[in-house]
Amino acid sequence: MVRGSPPVLDRNRLALSLRQPWVELILRGVKSLEVRSTGTQIRGPIYLYASKRLSDHPAAAAAIAGHGLDVGRLPLSAVLGQAEVVGCRPALPEDAAAACVAAAHLGGKFVWELARPVRFAVPQAVRFLPYGVWFYPWKREGKSGKNGGSPLTGKRNISKLADTR
Repeated sequence: MVRGSPPVLDRNRLALSLRQPWVELILRGVKSLEVRSTGTQIRGPIYLYASKRLSDHPAAAAAIAGHGLDVGRLPLSAVLGQAEVVGCRPALPEDAAAACVAAAHLGGKFVWELARPVRFAVPQAVRFLPYGVWFYPWKREGKSGKNGGSPLTGKRNISKLADTR
């Protein structure tokens, strides 16, 4: 984990909404794989948003205890830092430690590979709340995005790009 000075926020950067303790473990460099039921084509820097509730996944309680986290001190409802999505692939049983879940939870899932986490010195309040896994914290976007792109797939409608630049 690297602690950064006050960030220069990029309104055009996507945020990944996660429940605690997952954001904390990513920022500590403990969790480098995010387990999801679908893959993602998104690559590059993203913000890490801690949603307003704690995870109810059984592995979360084990992670909290195993890493000595104080649940009452975990920040919620804010962007806490950033990381880079560097890959996505089907999950393997040997991914369990880096994903902070049991291998049994990985069957039929994907792992989003995260690297270079940076914790912000101060949690950043968002202007717009998430309406899904991916969202823009400081600008309003429709489901398909300003440029015709889908944050979920990363695909863009090239015909609309010329109209917005």
